[in-house]
Amino acid sequence: MIKEPVEPEWVDYPTAERFSSLSHTTLWRYVSSGELKAARVGRSVRIHLPSLKRFMEGRTTEEGGAATR
Repeated sequence: MIKEPVEPEWVDYPTAERFSSLSHTTLWRYVSSGELKAARVGRSVRIHLPSLKRFMEGRTTEEGGAATR
């Protein structure tokens, strides 16, 4: 029986940092402001990967230049 890889829906800060190339502090700021969906599990925090992907895609530009607010 071949098992297909499972993409996690909730990731820890180090994984979210590698995915987004954002710092822990920057991710924390977006989680605190409600821009990123996150859940506390015990003492740890898990970031919702689909919401992080949407967040990053929402900040891309068509021309490939730097995104601005």
